[in-house]
Amino acid sequence: MNRNFTQFAFTDSVKAVQSEHGSRQSYQRMEDSGDRFELTQAEAEFIQSRDSFYISTVGENGWPYVQHRGGPKGFLQVLDATTLAMADFRGNMQYISTGNINSSHKAALILMDYPTRQRLKVWATAEVLTLDEHPELLGQTMNPNYRSTAERLMTFKIEAYDWNCQQHITPRYTLEEVEKRPKAHS
Repeated sequence: MNRNFTQFAFTDSVKAVQSEHGSRQSYQRMEDSGDRFELTQAEAEFIQSRDSFYISTVGENGWPYVQHRGGPKGFLQVLDATTLAMADFRGNMQYISTGNINSSHKAALILMDYPTRQRLKVWATAEVLTLDEHPELLGQTMNPNYRSTAERLMTFKIEAYDWNCQQHITPRYTLEEVEKRPKAHS
């Protein structure tokens, strides 16, 4: 856990609720424990093995918005210990996340591994980039075997991250994971 995560998440109102329910003291120790926010090899491997994640942004009206992003495993690339990037594929053309990032430059990502019940939360400063102005980054983030059209690029400068507890995560499996399991003999 890192101090940066607590600086973003533990607002005064959150601390008041923690105090009310008896968890404030332990979370104060977490706040005091350090300021690491760079990805380690464990986080990098976890991120690059995902085929989807959820992105949360906030519009100018103050309302949050959560969107699913998907692609081939590794479509969210770790560029370095504090930067993620992806080719953003054509979708329903509402552009809510894109517009919200353009106005606030803030995003939160939730990356799930349902079979192992692991969840990584990332707070980031986000930027939307054009394809023609960043051809090298497009080449780095676009899987040539994936049949989808990239419309833009997104970068995420990591401000904080947190591994979340496994409690209440129901294991779920992709068809590929189910098919790889050994067949039971009857």
